[in-house]
Amino acid sequence: MFLDSEKKKELFEKYGKSATDTGSAESQIALFTVRIAHLTEHLKSNHKDYSTERALKMLVGKRRRLLDYLIKVDINRYRAIIKELGIRK
Repeated sequence: MFLDSEKKKELFEKYGKSATDTGSAESQIALFTVRIAHLTEHLKSNHKDYSTERALKMLVGKRRRLLDYLIKVDINRYRAIIKELGIRK
């Protein structure tokens, strides 16, 4: 896979509370964003790969649900993660 444990640990350390914080909404959103970017690049060259397209849609939905949860719980955390990841304009 394109993300080994070291890259994931760095990602969780940057966006989560610590390197082992894999459960917070921010760290999961960051992980999903990296995976979405990777699958999007894959689909640009393999446009008939429908199973990957389905997986991408499911990941986008998961990320959307986590972002909706974060809006309800703490709008400041939502704004911070959106700004850091550059998801919205």
